[in-house]
Amino acid sequence: MDVFAYLVAAWVFLAGCYGLATSRDLIHAVGCLSVCQSATYVLLLAVGYRGGATAPVHSDLEPGARPVVDPVVQALALTDVVVGATVTALLLALVVQVSKRHGTVDPDELSELRG
Repeated sequence: MDVFAYLVAAWVFLAGCYGLATSRDLIHAVGCLSVCQSATYVLLLAVGYRGGATAPVHSDLEPGARPVVDPVVQALALTDVVVGATVTALLLALVVQVSKRHGTVDPDELSELRG
């Protein structure tokens, strides 16, 4: 059962990559990138999980009394959520600008971007 969370993270990441590879719309591509990043949330939570551990609030615990969950992994997961929301908002703003300037969000029709 220890490997299940890692398998879920890998499956979510691969599902997002598949959607990104088959995407014919920039908005869909941004959504698939968000799905890929949500796999990192699952991965971080799997790394930081400890069975039978309590929250890392040390006000009522004596040192070494019982195991606690590592708060660094929780802080990394929260930071990952904030960065993911920021990147998604930035990419959606860029998609809106591409739509305004070129009149389409289909990457195949953006001939001005070909080099």
